[in-house]
Amino acid sequence: MTQTRRRTLAASLALCAAPAIVHAQGWRPARPIRLVVPFAPGGSNDIVGRIVAEAAGQALGQPVVIENRAGAGSVIGAEAVARAAPDGHTLLINSSHPTVPAIVARVPYNTVADFVGVAVAGFSPYVLVTTPQLPARNARELVSLLNAAPNRHNLATAGIGSGVHVAAELFRSLARVQVELVHYRGGGPSVAALIGGEAQLGTPTMASSIGQVRGGALRALAVLAEQRTPVLPDVPSAPEAGLPGVILEEFFPIMAPVGTPAPVLAALGAAFGAAIQQTAPRLNELAGVTPRAGYETPEQVMHLVAESAQRHTAILRAAGVQPE
Repeated sequence: MTQTRRRTLAASLALCAAPAIVHAQGWRPARPIRLVVPFAPGGSNDIVGRIVAEAAGQALGQPVVIENRAGAGSVIGAEAVARAAPDGHTLLINSSHPTVPAIVARVPYNTVADFVGVAVAGFSPYVLVTTPQLPARNARELVSLLNAAPNRHNLATAGIGSGVHVAAELFRSLARVQVELVHYRGGGPSVAALIGGEAQLGTPTMASSIGQVRGGALRALAVLAEQRTPVLPDVPSAPEAGLPGVILEEFFPIMAPVGTPAPVLAALGAAFGAAIQQTAPRLNELAGVTPRAGYETPEQVMHLVAESAQRHTAILRAAGVQPE
């Protein structure tokens, strides 16, 4: 093909694409957008969703309203979005989305095929925490304590299928400890159970626990990351704490039902992308969540979800956890 023909073809493609681009920039929601959080208020998805929603609503010209639909480890809320009209007015934010296929035997939707990506609000490691009353000042002391009293302590999770559950199984498996997992309906209730003494340790998200750690209501023994986080600079990383391999990061995909038109997705992606950048300092300070480049297209978002689903499944199978 000659250079002239290449230029002609490129110009023709650009002309064909132009109306779609203009349409994408001009789409506006006709009514408030529902951003479904499939957990109870107070958890990481709820916190991150609320931080981003206000700025996204301003960009779109309609409010983005948080709707908490907890239950079944995020399945109830996610199914509601999968079955919603693909018109851009119903979205999902769910950091546990990649975990569900590994833990739920009959998921009423396809984790990847029934959704399209809008944006990723950010990334954050999980945290190994205990109550201040537990006589363990570091992770090594905690492992010794748990080994000395098998199944005598409760570990609070945010529900079956949650990322907190995966982090708990990873810790329980690689640290070789016997501890009872108690599943609550969201990150907020699980942290409340720790503060109330119903559980003695947990692997909560940074977003749901950072305030309690800073205030002294919970003791952080490690962030489940390769390196320390500037949000909690005095807390050792998992390798530093003697837990090599206990590494897990939460991320927050925002998704729409499959079939949502490309121009609508483009407008939503632009609005939420701008909102995430605008609120990045608040996300980091209040939730320990850091936005990351490279997840601006629907394909990039869903590739991350699919890849994470494979890893979470591998972690849970190695821990002996089977779908129920």
